[in-house]
Amino acid sequence: MRIKLIFSVLLVSLSIFASLAVAQQPPLIDREAFFGNPEYAGAQISPDGKFISFIKPYKDTMNIWVKGVDEPFNAARPMTADTKRPVRSYFWSRDGKYILFVQDQGGDENFNVYAVNPADKPAAGSDVPAARNITAGKGIRAIIQAVPKSDPDAIYVGLNERDKAWHDLYKVKISTGERTLINENKDRYQGIVFDNADKMRLAVRSAQNGDTEILRIDDDGKATKIYSCTTLETCSPLGFNKDNKRVYIQTNKGDLDLIELELLDVATGKTEKVESDPLGKVDLGGVSFSDITHEMIATTYEDDRVRTYWKDKGYEKDYNNIKKRLGDREISFNSSTADEKKFIVATYSDVDPGTVWLYDRKSGNLSTLYQVREKLDRKALSPMTSVKYKSSDGLEIQAYLTLPKGLAAKNLPVVIFPHGGPWGRDSWGYNTFAQFLANRGYAVLQPNFRASTGYGKKFLNAGNNQWGEKMQDDLTWGVKYLIEQGIADPKRVGIMGGSYGGYATLAGVAFTPDVYAGAVAIVAPSNLETLLQSIPPYWEAARTIFYERMGNPNTPEGLAQMKRQSPLYSADKIKTPLMVVQGANDPRVNKREADQIVIALRDRNYPVEYLVAPDEGHGFARPVNNSAMIAAAEKFLAKHLGGRFQESMTPEVAKRLGEITVDPKTVTLAKPAAKSEGPAADMNGKWSLAADANGQTLQIAVEFKQTGAAFTGATNSQIGNGTIDGGKVNGKSFTAILHAEVQGQIVDFTMEGTIDGDKITGTFTNPGFGSIPFSATRDK
Repeated sequence: MRIKLIFSVLLVSLSIFASLAVAQQPPLIDREAFFGNPEYAGAQISPDGKFISFIKPYKDTMNIWVKGVDEPFNAARPMTADTKRPVRSYFWSRDGKYILFVQDQGGDENFNVYAVNPADKPAAGSDVPAARNITAGKGIRAIIQAVPKSDPDAIYVGLNERDKAWHDLYKVKISTGERTLINENKDRYQGIVFDNADKMRLAVRSAQNGDTEILRIDDDGKATKIYSCTTLETCSPLGFNKDNKRVYIQTNKGDLDLIELELLDVATGKTEKVESDPLGKVDLGGVSFSDITHEMIATTYEDDRVRTYWKDKGYEKDYNNIKKRLGDREISFNSSTADEKKFIVATYSDVDPGTVWLYDRKSGNLSTLYQVREKLDRKALSPMTSVKYKSSDGLEIQAYLTLPKGLAAKNLPVVIFPHGGPWGRDSWGYNTFAQFLANRGYAVLQPNFRASTGYGKKFLNAGNNQWGEKMQDDLTWGVKYLIEQGIADPKRVGIMGGSYGGYATLAGVAFTPDVYAGAVAIVAPSNLETLLQSIPPYWEAARTIFYERMGNPNTPEGLAQMKRQSPLYSADKIKTPLMVVQGANDPRVNKREADQIVIALRDRNYPVEYLVAPDEGHGFARPVNNSAMIAAAEKFLAKHLGGRFQESMTPEVAKRLGEITVDPKTVTLAKPAAKSEGPAADMNGKWSLAADANGQTLQIAVEFKQTGAAFTGATNSQIGNGTIDGGKVNGKSFTAILHAEVQGQIVDFTMEGTIDGDKITGTFTNPGFGSIPFSATRDK
């Protein structure tokens, strides 16, 4: 009897303890609070300080609104009325007469620049003033290069109308849309840098071999290289020094591992170090400057959390004043008046998406504008902590771990959530997906795997050619770490991510099929070869970088590697329940990538869930699409991992989910559209080629034989003969493989270049010989 009584008491105690544990878990937060439209976002102050602009819903779509600085928010007037796609980025003109914003169509990333005058009355039959498309391009991507102080009615814009791969520079008059061509970009310029007097002083060029070059632009237009770094290094201008003779650059050239801040003398090309991480741990994260004095305000370094080093005592005092009042939060100085006396300040933490304030530097007054997602219960959110673990080869990986509130950190269902890029990183702070999944009962791990940025050149380059291999190990060993710590239930581990994170999701279930019990792959590459074939033409400058970091599909070794690392070719090994999500207009990860993996699974009678939004691109921008996708994903994860999920959804979301759900039986693989840059240029005939091999000129006779866009060839030189095959011409660009005789051995070189009438320029590339530039003229 005594034993039965003790056993009964123990059962009752365990039952009470379990009830308390469940009671401590926060209520299920409505997914709309996470993924629906926020009440307000993107606040800015006008240059004269008289107005506050922000983004809020207009007919359920995020648009720009304006109110007087002292007016309540309900007195604001809408400035835009796009009901198809949210406006996500905008700014005021220098004189405050216009608000400028960029917009694409259905996620195609072909952005145009629009201008609206807040002083104008609403157009006839509309609630908003008329917005003018001041770049007025079709099928182009406008890139804003500069907003000059000296001419507030103008912006400098790059447009790729003439050549889809490269942007010509125009000066565009905001009030009329009138364009003036400043630079016809035939020199592979990626960007133009203006000095403190709004004078064009520098160009950043992507060389044929992938090097980044910084060029001085003289008064006569002549361009002179003053600095460069290799494909696997970083260097770029950040802003001119107050003396207007030197420019701040970030660089990790040569023996440097961590990116540091240097000053580059534009006249001489000499550099001097300004600063690197005082703790010697991470790359330079950012530098802020005064737009009035051009003095440096602060530098930042992103470690587990951001560290700020103040150079301006006044701003440091402001920062400390705010910090003292608000506690342990990240503080961001955003938009300011032209005199830099008033700022929009945002503060946030891991358990708070943020509060936005108006800060008066003179009085020290800090007034609340709005709370970001004010309906989201901050008390129900989960802290984010930094953890570290060793990967398969001993490399230390930093990651962020978010544990579900109210549950013991033992035997939990887990979602590994790798970031996109992959050349980016996750950061400490409020993360929508991490908090949403934690609220559903999952532990969430966000690893900064090798190839993530911010941790130095060696760590970044450790990911070269390691997609699906060592980079994937960094995730798998994260799972092992959580299991060893007792946090993860090894039978309930899932993986979810977008872009590269989507690739890692597919790689996880294809290459480590026993690790994961459920997977959600969003805009995910499945075939690395077709991924690189379909990149947008304006990414041409990065093609060599992709070949260096991912693999070169134009070489037999590179192609074999990429096929080995492509989840599509291991689809027969997948045994994990999988959901695939895609935007139909994605210019980065073509819909074909999703179709291929869905068809491969369907054809082996393996179940797969498939969502395709016809009005989205690389990721979902419309909240109704996001909510529909999340509703399906959380139900899917709950089924396979055992977390909680919200059964209810709004009628709009339910309707949309039905519209974007695709039956895998109906999926067909369309023939890939050729990414043509125009008719193939003519390479037929004999050419005289000169190659620069380590300072020595090698003369080579070449004969090309071209049929349509394909060509072959033969070479003859003093060191031996060679053959060319696999040649492809796309507009004026070409690629091929040269099999050359070097010291009695046949060596393969990747041959790339451009054709300009009777002239050719390009490079031969081989891992052992590096990149060898060449030029050729057609024999007459």
